[in-house]
Amino acid sequence: MDIAMIGLGKMGANMTTRLLKGGHRVVAYDLSADAIRSAEANGAEGAATLAEVAEKLAAPRAVWVMVPSGDPTEQTINKLTEALSPGDIIIDGGNSNYKDSQRRAAALKEKGFHFVDVGTSGGVWGLTQGYSMMVGGDAKVVESLRPIFETLAPGADQGWGRVGPSGSGHFVKMVHNGIEYGLMEAYAEGFELMGHKTEFNLDLTQIAEIWRFGSVIRSWLLDLTARALTDNPTMEGIAAYVVDSGEGRWTVVEAIDLNCSIPVISLALQTRFRSREDDPFSEKLVAAMRNQFGGHAVKKE
Repeated sequence: MDIAMIGLGKMGANMTTRLLKGGHRVVAYDLSADAIRSAEANGAEGAATLAEVAEKLAAPRAVWVMVPSGDPTEQTINKLTEALSPGDIIIDGGNSNYKDSQRRAAALKEKGFHFVDVGTSGGVWGLTQGYSMMVGGDAKVVESLRPIFETLAPGADQGWGRVGPSGSGHFVKMVHNGIEYGLMEAYAEGFELMGHKTEFNLDLTQIAEIWRFGSVIRSWLLDLTARALTDNPTMEGIAAYVVDSGEGRWTVVEAIDLNCSIPVISLALQTRFRSREDDPFSEKLVAAMRNQFGGHAVKKE
């Protein structure tokens, strides 16, 4: 099946490579000419403009957008509507807010375009192991893209599926990332606690390897944790500063809107915020309060 890949960042480039290996014809476009040349070297057909992308694909066209969420995605989709024709399919495989995807689907439908939102997970490992894809959109349109999904997924019938109408793919991916926040925080706190039990002199790398096989908490994230501990047992040179992509925030906001309690995910997000503060004022204020009501000593800087 022919398809265009718009956005040749790390994941977009890897997905292009996987599609090419699967026998698909891929037209590649990126703002970076070097990225286009790299894709061409791997067997893709480069395009210098979105209009050229449309020219190189036979209708009905399928165009996969893999650019940062927000304005970059918005601008790319708007420009694509000028280059493509009614009946063509625009796929957003990035981490867009599901409400934006619902809005885009409705707006594109009015213009005669089909829209499919694909929450994509797999990171840098997707090239070799396949991508997990949560797909939202019209059932018939999604089915027409089956050859693409089967090639990108870990298996033809594994790791992907249509989860519902437009917006649902990105909604499920949002929750997926929220769960990821909680799992990562739980692993991190557990290993930190073991590190504090100095009398046992625990080998955290060894323990991670033990847990990887047979334990009820084994997972791919634990595999990656074990890998990180093997590479750097003390995390030397790594700042305790954790960013968030935005989807954890969206998950917590959605829970508030739906009156749904998700304390683990909420606290994991708050912990990431705390990691970015070099000198948290609130802890100083708590120390001052204890001094005021109980005369407890205050540790000086």
